[in-house]
Amino acid sequence: MSAESSGPSRDFTYWRLRFRAWRGGRPFWAGLLTVLGGVPIAWLPYAEIKIGHLTMAMATTAGAGSLIIGVLLVTLGLTMWYHHIVRVFAGVASILLALVSIPVSNLGGFGVGFLLALTGGALSISWVPAKPDAPAEYPERTGEVPPAGDAPAGVPDGPDHTYATDTSVDANGGRNSAG
Repeated sequence: MSAESSGPSRDFTYWRLRFRAWRGGRPFWAGLLTVLGGVPIAWLPYAEIKIGHLTMAMATTAGAGSLIIGVLLVTLGLTMWYHHIVRVFAGVASILLALVSIPVSNLGGFGVGFLLALTGGALSISWVPAKPDAPAEYPERTGEVPPAGDAPAGVPDGPDHTYATDTSVDANGGRNSAG
């Protein structure tokens, strides 16, 4: 290693901070809970549990419906991560699918998948993106106009109170503020 190199730039801290920034810009926990809720709903109707020499099958007549609901919940959870613009739709759809899974899929994956998908959908609906931080170099607007140098001749200093009303027709000499 030479004196100029700073070492490996792709260490654990770098990836942890990148994941943290990625996670902060989307409803991460909502998507994770929805994906985790879809797994037991899709898997339990096809599972065979062995207790000693006894094999217990959870097969139901609505196994295909359970598989479809589970796959849709996993897809909606991934949608919450990668297309967070449609988070409200994905949240409502996951809540509805979780409710439908109660009669279709062994009480919604024995309640575990139902509760996870329901909580994930609710978190997705309630999540809003954070407001971007104002850059430190620009001061916040306080309503005061900063001094702009010398005023042109004939223009009084201070705010102009010559207009009687504040409507868009009367304000600013009849010009609107749209452009």
